[in-house]
Amino acid sequence: MKVLVIGSGAREHALAVGVSYDPSVDEVHVAPGNPGMEAVATRHDVKAEDPASVVDLARSLGADLVIVGPEAPLVAGVADALGEAGIACFGPSAAAAKLEASKAFAKDVMHSASVPTARSVVCTDLDTVAVALDELGSPYVVKYDGLAAGKGVVVTEDRDEALAHAADCLDKPDGRVVLEEYLDGPEVSLFCVTDGKTVVPLQAAQDFKRVGEGDSGPNTGGMGAYTPLDWAPTDLSQWVVDNVAGPTVDEMARRGTPFAGLLYVGLALTSKGVKVVEFNARFGDPETQVVLAALKTPLGQLLKAAATGTLADFEALDWYEGSLVTVVVASENYPATPVTGDEIVGLDTITAEDNAHVLHAGTATGPDGKLVSSGGRVLSVIGWGDDLAEARDRAYKAIDKINLRGSHFRTDIALKAEQGQLELSDAYNNGTV
Repeated sequence: MKVLVIGSGAREHALAVGVSYDPSVDEVHVAPGNPGMEAVATRHDVKAEDPASVVDLARSLGADLVIVGPEAPLVAGVADALGEAGIACFGPSAAAAKLEASKAFAKDVMHSASVPTARSVVCTDLDTVAVALDELGSPYVVKYDGLAAGKGVVVTEDRDEALAHAADCLDKPDGRVVLEEYLDGPEVSLFCVTDGKTVVPLQAAQDFKRVGEGDSGPNTGGMGAYTPLDWAPTDLSQWVVDNVAGPTVDEMARRGTPFAGLLYVGLALTSKGVKVVEFNARFGDPETQVVLAALKTPLGQLLKAAATGTLADFEALDWYEGSLVTVVVASENYPATPVTGDEIVGLDTITAEDNAHVLHAGTATGPDGKLVSSGGRVLSVIGWGDDLAEARDRAYKAIDKINLRGSHFRTDIALKAEQGQLELSDAYNNGTV
């Protein structure tokens, strides 16, 4: 099987590595990819958001499966174009990807499917925003309705900050904002693979959105993640399939826009039970980096089954034992305007003996052939071990071998879970699950 992965970040690097381990996969190609992927895949200079170019490349390669990593190509209709060309694609149509492209649309689907979620108000002007902020109360949750690369959400107790973010969102073309009630409790990411009918959950993970220690500072695309979640309810995945993912997939089919691909379910385990925070239409970054590393089942075969409507016949998933932690190394000044173009040194000193490996995100090859930073999130460093303490230790020891001027990372990824500080309240345990 020849597989083409669309995208250029650490998520796509993880997908490329994952399918390269599948014994049924003979060739792995990436477009446009990054320098780190060259160890497992052939790179092609094709714009990911251009459906015609992606189809032409897939045809020329004789690709048996195309995996679309980021959200922008999905919304641009890459999966639609591949489907029309008769090429199997893992990723939803543009109409189905609206589950991520519009927070308001996702809320409408959730309500129709009786999916538990936060109360919300869709606003198109600041007067309505002001009223909604007072009705929903503090902490204020303000979400840009469209795509924002994981950075369109502000959660704050400062009403002026909430209003300012809403104003910025409304200033965009066709600007709308969704205001929500604040959900307490720890958050969980659960990826669900689906062919539009059958839903198969992957292993749950937890990510860390804010840039600073102790979840301080602005939101980012994600600064780290870990799996599994030993503190989460053992029946959480099945509960989500039965009460969230399954009903959502059924509702999308009822609307005539079947959802096949990866339904990312962001959850809050609140004092009133499980609530959906958001949907995404693709693998999350950086959770993908640890979840796929934990998967023993051949990835290419799993995603091909979803892309061809045969998921109901697929074998039960198999997982490695132990824990995995990924820590994101970011450029100076991220998540504001990142400093790029600096050389990255030390990656070649990290070996299999370290029980760690590095996935590239914002990297490029400089004019002199050296590896340099090219984005905000530069590297995703993964450590694995028998438990979280060992996995964390190995990830951070690997980071110590890397030198990128001005770079920064969080030192507390998975720390609370390692120390047993993440416990569900009695109120939660008497709630939905």
